[in-house]
Amino acid sequence: MTPLYDFRGVHVRLGPAGQVHALRGIDLRVQPGERVALVGSNGSGKSTLLRTLMGLLPVGGVLHRAPGVRAALVFQRPYLMRSSALHNVAIALWLQGQRWAQARVLALQALERVGLAAYAGRNGRTLSGGQQQRLALARAWAQHPNVWLLDEPTASLDPQARLEVEALIRTFAAPGASPAQEGGGTLIFSSHQLGQVRRLASRVVYLEAGRILADLPVDDFFDPDVLARHSPQARAFVLGETP
Repeated sequence: MTPLYDFRGVHVRLGPAGQVHALRGIDLRVQPGERVALVGSNGSGKSTLLRTLMGLLPVGGVLHRAPGVRAALVFQRPYLMRSSALHNVAIALWLQGQRWAQARVLALQALERVGLAAYAGRNGRTLSGGQQQRLALARAWAQHPNVWLLDEPTASLDPQARLEVEALIRTFAAPGASPAQEGGGTLIFSSHQLGQVRRLASRVVYLEAGRILADLPVDDFFDPDVLARHSPQARAFVLGETP
């Protein structure tokens, strides 16, 4: 099977003079239908890796994306316009070439999909944190991605809202959830919540200082003995011995 992403020795430098070495020699291959969690301390490179997967950053090394990759990136704190929930979704579709009338129809369908149809006329910025994240997911879903890139999607939510958003993520990334998902939807997300990683991921990638130190199936990652053989640093992280 042809991988969706194939990174070999990828480096990313940030800052005015590239003084911050955010990713260092990243080797990563992602197959269609995988559910990959990115874990590690703050500053380990998780968000940078997601932005690199999205194609937002200049890189060094070899980076291959398969033809037909249609990715959507949802941030921890989604950017919302000071406009209605409906317009927040419709404008994204209009910018991609949809006629405005059709964009509004599709936007309403997306809001219905996440349970926000009743809030279509509400200013998106006045919604609760959980509703705003659902709105961001609706905006992404309306574009029919086959790859979901999520950066700490529930970090600021209460437990009930977190479970609601997780349920949507699980549904949207399921095989056949979108016309673009030939071979199954693919999910790559960062999270500090290890319980969420267990619930959503099939594979876990541990980063530290811009390097991948462990890349294991989820059951192996949470097996202390297996993890210790691959990366003592990752084992320390899981056991709470590092931030």
